[in-house]
Amino acid sequence: MEYVLTLDCPERLGIVHAVTGFLLEQQCDIVDSKQFDDRRDGYFCLRLEVAGPTGADPDADGGQAPGAELARLREGFEPIADRFGMTWKLVPKGSRTRVLIMVSKFGHCLNDLLYRTRNGELPIEIVAVVSNHEDHAGLVGWHSIPFFHVPVTAATKPAAEARLLDLVDRFDAELVVLARYMQVLSDDLSAALSGRCINIHHSFLPSFKGAKPYHQAWERGVKMVGATAHYVNAELDEGPIIAQQVIDVDHTHAPEDLVAVGRDAEVAALTRAVRWHAEGRVVLRGQRTVVLR
Repeated sequence: MEYVLTLDCPERLGIVHAVTGFLLEQQCDIVDSKQFDDRRDGYFCLRLEVAGPTGADPDADGGQAPGAELARLREGFEPIADRFGMTWKLVPKGSRTRVLIMVSKFGHCLNDLLYRTRNGELPIEIVAVVSNHEDHAGLVGWHSIPFFHVPVTAATKPAAEARLLDLVDRFDAELVVLARYMQVLSDDLSAALSGRCINIHHSFLPSFKGAKPYHQAWERGVKMVGATAHYVNAELDEGPIIAQQVIDVDHTHAPEDLVAVGRDAEVAALTRAVRWHAEGRVVLRGQRTVVLR
């Protein structure tokens, strides 16, 4: 078995020595290592891909089943995590994150996530799709994924958000992805989904707000189009950034061309953000993220 160990904690001497020493004692082989020492804030982040105890054969006498092996490694690592004040996770490599997607009328991000998940390009399992419109019910049904139409008005918004949280719990969703979901989440819902909800938006903000931002950008002769994927918080479109994508444009691009380029940028940024989160590469630090690529 192979595992992914991710951790972050206050910086101090001996962290790497303690972690790698434990893995050596357990006869584990480090396959890949990424770390970041934030000297400005005195914080340390580490992500390791590890091959399980060498020579272990679950079918041999004295061998352990993968679940038992994982439990033993977690139990053995707890004293080290406690000593250094670590936030940590140890999971089997290839584990698929359970994702609930929310979408409105624009389906390009939804379609890309469905396609890449179906092809095995993303380490996620899409457990449900929720929308305030019914436009994509057929597409989602074709992928054999449950679809829920939850209309939202000013009067029904509290009930709609309660319904969303109920679906998150019902499907045991580990991550919520707003794939161009055109409703602003309340502060309470944003807090409830803190650190496990990703949104995507065009990167013209705050310059071009409101309706038709790409048309506004065309009027100003912009030379690049971008998109930002970030964690949701109480500040509209200002959560901790995970991934961004920028594509060059020029005077030959009509407003409709900018819209098309924007869709490509949004898809690319959101896909990377979802992949990095699912692979345990993102460490959330206040208003910033560390992405251990």
